[in-house]
Amino acid sequence: MKIGLISDTHSFLDPRVFDHFKFCDEIWHAGDIGDIDVIDQLASFKPVRAVYGNIDSQTIRIQYPEKLIFELEGVKVYMIHIGGTPPRYAKGVKAELTSEQPKLFICGHSHILKVMPDKGLGHMLYMNPGAAGRQGFHKVRTLLRFDLQNGTIKNLEVIELGKRGQ
Repeated sequence: MKIGLISDTHSFLDPRVFDHFKFCDEIWHAGDIGDIDVIDQLASFKPVRAVYGNIDSQTIRIQYPEKLIFELEGVKVYMIHIGGTPPRYAKGVKAELTSEQPKLFICGHSHILKVMPDKGLGHMLYMNPGAAGRQGFHKVRTLLRFDLQNGTIKNLEVIELGKRGQ
């Protein structure tokens, strides 16, 4: 299963996202969607799993949860917008990660692209796709794309959409 991972769109959806995610089976949005139209466009293109972020309206919060915990292709996933970074997780997150023991932890919020293992939490892989929107302090807008297959995460690709203001 091929996954397209996006976060922090802040009401801006670069049309190139559709090209980059055209072969994806699902799109996951790690919060700070902004305008509901962004997630509606993604959902009309591919199946979407999303969590709300700190800037998201009540309309988005009614449709999407604060966190998602699910298993797909033998990979347990935990996704939340504000999650921190290994080993310094947001309040309450480390306890949930210890309890849930996901293989993949996804968050957004920082606008900083980062993928790294957290060996202290059972070899969990941490992913933050950075920010795909134009708002924030990030310099380059980014996405991630990867495969889930037979309990493994593989073929991870970083996609750069260009400078923040473009």
